[in-house]
Amino acid sequence: MRKSLLLLLFVVVMVISACGGGNGNGSANGGNDPSPSVSPSDSASSEPAPSSSDTPAEKMYIPLVSKGFQHQFWQAVKSGAEKAASELGVEITFEGPETESQVDKQLEMLQVALDKKPTAIGFAALDSQASIPLLQRAKDAGIPVIAFDSGVDSDIPVSLVTTDNISAAGMAADKMAELIGGEGEVAVIAHDQTSRTGIDRRDGFVNRIKEQYPNITIVDIQYGGGDHLKSTDLAKAIMQAHPNLKGFFGTNEGSAIGVINAVTEMKMEGKLTVIGYDSGKAQIDAIKNGLMAGAISQNPVGIGYETVKAAVAAAKGETVQPVIDSGFVWYDASNIDSEEVKAVIYE
Repeated sequence: MRKSLLLLLFVVVMVISACGGGNGNGSANGGNDPSPSVSPSDSASSEPAPSSSDTPAEKMYIPLVSKGFQHQFWQAVKSGAEKAASELGVEITFEGPETESQVDKQLEMLQVALDKKPTAIGFAALDSQASIPLLQRAKDAGIPVIAFDSGVDSDIPVSLVTTDNISAAGMAADKMAELIGGEGEVAVIAHDQTSRTGIDRRDGFVNRIKEQYPNITIVDIQYGGGDHLKSTDLAKAIMQAHPNLKGFFGTNEGSAIGVINAVTEMKMEGKLTVIGYDSGKAQIDAIKNGLMAGAISQNPVGIGYETVKAAVAAAKGETVQPVIDSGFVWYDASNIDSEEVKAVIYE
């Protein structure tokens, strides 16, 4: 009887032990694995993983390749671009060749800028055709191109931020005709004959004279590359070849400074009417002291600002005007201190 009770007790113990091994904390290997089981929800951190929308967006990068860096005009354009970049929260760079005759150097800069895979790019062409293959590469890569100051002979740029240079140079011609009495000999020192600005300013002046002032003769047009030293030599040579010359038109800052220097060196102050383009300290001083009659000023700060603004809009897929006119003003001793003029000239 005692043995039967012991046997019964042994069976009960075994049954209880077997039931205990099948509880929810057991594992597939009979409960001997000490590792707790883990559900998919338990594997996540107590804090949710950041989603892509929580990660700060990468800053837009927009390089601007200008026609030069040596004139105060380009420094003013740069300041406008930097202002827009700060307001819009984008990163920009601004560079240009040492002189406005270095087309190959500018193309190298454009190539390097594109290699960095920017969000968009601003470009002021020294040559209206040479850059087109590189700009096509930008278009193929989906990089919007904003032309500024000087465009290209292509519809690749989605917008052009510029002055109406033909109209502005036409105004310079009107002022020249008025100041020399509607007759006489005049000459032009242009910065180049390859950029859109060089061509348009030359032609705007020349065509207005030919169309409206038959008694004025343009005796010479020379190209100084925007370099004031070369422009000085060219202007002096013209004065020596044409002793009856009555006026000069310089198509950019360097060209105009060169003419001013030539007039001073040849002691022709007060004998020639000089009209310039853009501003800068040398031209401002020359107008104030009577050496220069006046000049056309663009809005360089506005050009830089609108270029970056248009680039950001284009990169976002927004509609951008194909041409953004930055405006121009005529300034001389009578209005140089006005608020309108002070807002656009620079030293």
